[in-house]
Amino acid sequence: MAGEVKKEEKQAEKPLDKMTVTELREVVKQEVPEVTGVTGMKKDQLLEIVKEARGIKDEAPVKKKKTAGPKKDLSVREMKLEIIRLRAEREVLRQEKDKKKLEIIRRRINRLKKMTRRAA
Repeated sequence: MAGEVKKEEKQAEKPLDKMTVTELREVVKQEVPEVTGVTGMKKDQLLEIVKEARGIKDEAPVKKKKTAGPKKDLSVREMKLEIIRLRAEREVLRQEKDKKKLEIIRRRINRLKKMTRRAA
């Protein structure tokens, strides 16, 4: 008896998004018995039913914009000039044989090239 109570408390504490499909099916069967076809429903459908029954409003997550470093507001021309400057710096680093800085410069050039393709 005490084990069942603890199981229900753990389930209540767990966020709905983190519950498995079987747990959500049990919640729907207990809270909304008039819903039929629960066993054939997918997780997103079960979540909608539970949230609607509990009166939880589903807010869309805010998407973060992907930016490549602090130079995100450069024009295409400025980005290409930066690539040229970095290539010159890369040649100097090759002569110095600084592999760590070479890798950093390589990634910067790669990111800038991607940004120019997106901006074009």
